[in-house]
Amino acid sequence: MLNSCDKKEKTEAEEINPEVTALIAEVKSEYVPDKRVALFEVETYNKDGKVVLKGDSNLPEAVSDLKSKLAAQNIAYIDSLQLVPDGDLKNTPHAVVKISVANIRSNPAHSAELATQATMGTPLNVLKHEGDWYLVQTPDKYLAWVDKGGIQLMTEAEIQTWLSAPKLIYTDTFGASFSEASDKSQVVSDLVAGDVLEKVNEKGSFYEVKYPSGATAYIKKEEAKIYSEWVKSLNPSEENLVVTSKSLMGLPYLWGGTSSKGVDCSGFTKTIFFLNGIVIPRDASQQVHTGKLIDTTKNFEKLIPGDLLFFGRKATDSTSEKVVHVGMWIGNNQFIHSLGNVHVSSTDTTSADFDEYNYNRYLRTKRILPDSEKVIRLAESDLYEKTEAQK
Repeated sequence: MLNSCDKKEKTEAEEINPEVTALIAEVKSEYVPDKRVALFEVETYNKDGKVVLKGDSNLPEAVSDLKSKLAAQNIAYIDSLQLVPDGDLKNTPHAVVKISVANIRSNPAHSAELATQATMGTPLNVLKHEGDWYLVQTPDKYLAWVDKGGIQLMTEAEIQTWLSAPKLIYTDTFGASFSEASDKSQVVSDLVAGDVLEKVNEKGSFYEVKYPSGATAYIKKEEAKIYSEWVKSLNPSEENLVVTSKSLMGLPYLWGGTSSKGVDCSGFTKTIFFLNGIVIPRDASQQVHTGKLIDTTKNFEKLIPGDLLFFGRKATDSTSEKVVHVGMWIGNNQFIHSLGNVHVSSTDTTSADFDEYNYNRYLRTKRILPDSEKVIRLAESDLYEKTEAQK
């Protein structure tokens, strides 16, 4: 048995082409510095003396560059690479979240780790599928899997029709839609802050709305705003960011959560900014590369409400820095964050709510500005609704 295992390992080693593997790594390093936001799953092996390239990518330019590098070195190969979306998804490369919050997972299974969430009305790019699971890319470029029950697949024409329709955004933290223009009628679904629906009509104190699935319902006017008016009125000021953050006080910590059903640390900061019209990257280790550097020395007097504080492991001679937590400054030596639940902690060593644990692993503070790189400003985007000029 031991000899058999040794032989198997040797055969696998012989099948790997180190020269081609090095070229794949070179291209991947250039085009996919963060595998969470781009797909380039390419591998190579030798079969019957021939080099075979196999895998998936949503980056045509990366695939083209790899093939050019192979040609430059006169390496012949069998091309089994697939650009996605492909197959039946070429007709429906888009999707829109059709439930209040879609759980998007690291692998195509309900038992897989929750990677992120997307609220109703969020448009997604669909790359490939395995059974009832679809690999999608969110507006912040995050790649993960969602089951078919959470999305409405759309053709190019259908997504354009959806984007051209007038919208409403649900602004209460939690709520519901109803089958009739009465809160005594049958509940159609739950709703959370940030859900976007098509505005169909008005009836008394209710809006008639249409879901991405085509279902219709009614929501209270006092719990929603006309989307185009909402984005124009947004002002991600210090005060508004703090008010939004405190509206989610006590929300339970949920790994992968980015909605008012539960949030992890970066999902919390992401939700705060989204409800103020700015889409920021998904994870703390991505958010730390956005915005303007404010502090690295615990000089908290330089901070203003809305600044993001990052925590983790500092770099050493043998280990790299690791960002693992984020919170938002709210003033008065306090920051709000999701750890256990959403709560306020202090950097004042004499305060009753002093957070010694995070104080000791503080790394830096960044300021997210509306024109920061890697953010989407909804007031200048057609992400949820085209402007009249774009229609």
